[in-house]
Amino acid sequence: MPRYCFALDLKNDPCLIAEYEAWHKSVWPEIIASIRYAGIDHMEIYRWENRLFMIMEVKDTFCFERKAAMDAANPKVQEWEELMWKYQQGLPGVAAGEKWQPMNKLFAL
Repeated sequence: MPRYCFALDLKNDPCLIAEYEAWHKSVWPEIIASIRYAGIDHMEIYRWENRLFMIMEVKDTFCFERKAAMDAANPKVQEWEELMWKYQQGLPGVAAGEKWQPMNKLFAL
């Protein structure tokens, strides 16, 4: 099963970080359904300070372009993404408005 890892920063504000975590304790069911329908079998998000790390395990048929098109056509996903952008900020050095950045695997045991 393919695995992808991504990083993203939150705005460095303890109140906003707490709100972001609260939202992720009860992610909207439409968002969960969209994630699963796209072919993502497993997803975890971890936080250190204001840095997020996401692990996705996907079906062999998963396609980032297809997922992006599905998300763009889904009003509930767009609503969620707009809400989350209140808390998120791009990593240093990325273009304005870019969110999750793919990470390169450097080591495996």
